[in-house]
Amino acid sequence: MARKIRLGFIGTGGIAKNAHMTSLKNIEDIELVAVSDINRETAQAASDMFEGKPKVYTDYKEMLKNEKLDAVDVCTPNLYHKQPSIDALNAGLHVIVEKPIAMSAKEAQAMCQAARKNERKLMVAQCQRFRPDVQLLKKMIDAGELGDIYYSRVWALRRRGVPAWGVFIEKDKQGGGPMIDIGVHMLDMALYLMGHPKPVAVSGQCYTKFGTRKGVFNPWGEWDPKKYTVEDYAAGFVRFDNGATLSIEASFAANIKKDELNVTLLGTEGGSDMDPFRIYKERHQRIIVEEPTMLPQVNTYEAELREFFAAIRENRDPLVTGEQALMTQQILDGVYESSQKGKEILIK
Repeated sequence: MARKIRLGFIGTGGIAKNAHMTSLKNIEDIELVAVSDINRETAQAASDMFEGKPKVYTDYKEMLKNEKLDAVDVCTPNLYHKQPSIDALNAGLHVIVEKPIAMSAKEAQAMCQAARKNERKLMVAQCQRFRPDVQLLKKMIDAGELGDIYYSRVWALRRRGVPAWGVFIEKDKQGGGPMIDIGVHMLDMALYLMGHPKPVAVSGQCYTKFGTRKGVFNPWGEWDPKKYTVEDYAAGFVRFDNGATLSIEASFAANIKKDELNVTLLGTEGGSDMDPFRIYKERHQRIIVEEPTMLPQVNTYEAELREFFAAIRENRDPLVTGEQALMTQQILDGVYESSQKGKEILIK
């Protein structure tokens, strides 16, 4: 039997405990050695979830120094993705970090450089890629069944879904609002399905029409309008070097019919939607709609962790690489910069 991978956590808040750690319990050959969080009570509560009672730290640097780890799982707020990841990579550890990879492409680039320099794995936790419908569609696209993908429409829209907890509404800690928080999921999915063509230009516009107002209905609770410094709706348009294009919309609050989390693809031999999962093709001069059924049930958080550990054991790139996440971040940066400057932003 292979030696257990010795894992540490940096950040033990909601996403760590409710998604990563609960999934980790189903994975063999992994030893959770230590957990770190600036809030000792939060870290202790995470440690108490496991029979082995991983050691608790309030300073992740002390954890990296004192423990013999193979990898870390970084589940901190966006502002604290970069430095802990780089410190862990420089300590010779593999890193999986929650999405988005960082606050900016500049930060993401530094993280990728640290991974290359230390010859360690850097994976970003884009769990949506592991959905069975996404994996099936990817196989179909790679087999040429949709032909040349020339356009994608990406929606990550909530009618009223402002996160009233944490730092989701504070730009200096989060980097942005719905575009960087939920838009990143659907954008990553679209880029993965399209084969990651290189983005060359981005234009976009951001709006804050609800976040700074009092009394806005929000089923997720009230927030402090004075702290709201992110957009509540954003739209962007991306041009790629192969001639393909992509449009994206993301919102925490918008006066729309319903929530929409979807990726639409247009190809020369077929098109697709992800919600509901459908394939559109022309046969005998008629349009045929295909709906795949009996797809397996997959815990996407568990699947992404299994992929990370497999990449370490097999010494290969994980499904979601740092470089791919950097590309996604360049697009997100482009939308925000374009909105600020009022012009299209070129990506070098």
